[in-house]
Amino acid sequence: MKEQEGVIKYQLNHTQQPIDPLFPLTEINAWRTIAVRLELIGQVPDRYDNIGFGNISQRIDPHSNQFIVSGTQTGHIEQLSREHYCLIVKAEPHRNRIESCGLCKPSSESLTHASVYAQDNAIQAIIHAHSPDIWKHTIALGLPHTTADVPYGTVEMAAAVEHLFQSGKLSHTSIFTMLGHEDGVVAFGRNMQEAAWELIKHLSLAISIEQQSLNR
Repeated sequence: MKEQEGVIKYQLNHTQQPIDPLFPLTEINAWRTIAVRLELIGQVPDRYDNIGFGNISQRIDPHSNQFIVSGTQTGHIEQLSREHYCLIVKAEPHRNRIESCGLCKPSSESLTHASVYAQDNAIQAIIHAHSPDIWKHTIALGLPHTTADVPYGTVEMAAAVEHLFQSGKLSHTSIFTMLGHEDGVVAFGRNMQEAAWELIKHLSLAISIEQQSLNR
């Protein structure tokens, strides 16, 4: 049976309170809206049983492991408001635990975001997109990837992400796919623009592969 999207699998200690109004959300929200318009984040009736997909996050401070992330099941909203984001106060990927606060609960993929941030303090932004084009051309694009037996949002995924970094496979690229998570792609960068451009660049390359195969 196909795994349902958007299910939170980690242990969550969530405080229902507004996030700090001083946290800037303009840039993250603008790039998320672009991702929604490209159908890399969103909710589409004929995909994943009409369940929302994809999420976006940004570290709140270069020297902190806390980050802002879009809330679970907000894919149907093109332009989010402050109440649709939450703050990850503390994350322990290897213990399957997250502490958060906000008016909504964090994305089901927040554990993976936390694992990526833990690898390098230079990483300031992450986009978890769903791109059939990039995902199915993982091998042709030469992309690092987690294996098909590793499910999303789990301790196993967090460990697999850590292994990708430790193996050096992400030393020359800042994008990877999750073969155990249908269409799942993660792009990251030193800022929101860098993460987004890495994702869009590989979407373009994947579409080029598709077009070349059709023209043969």
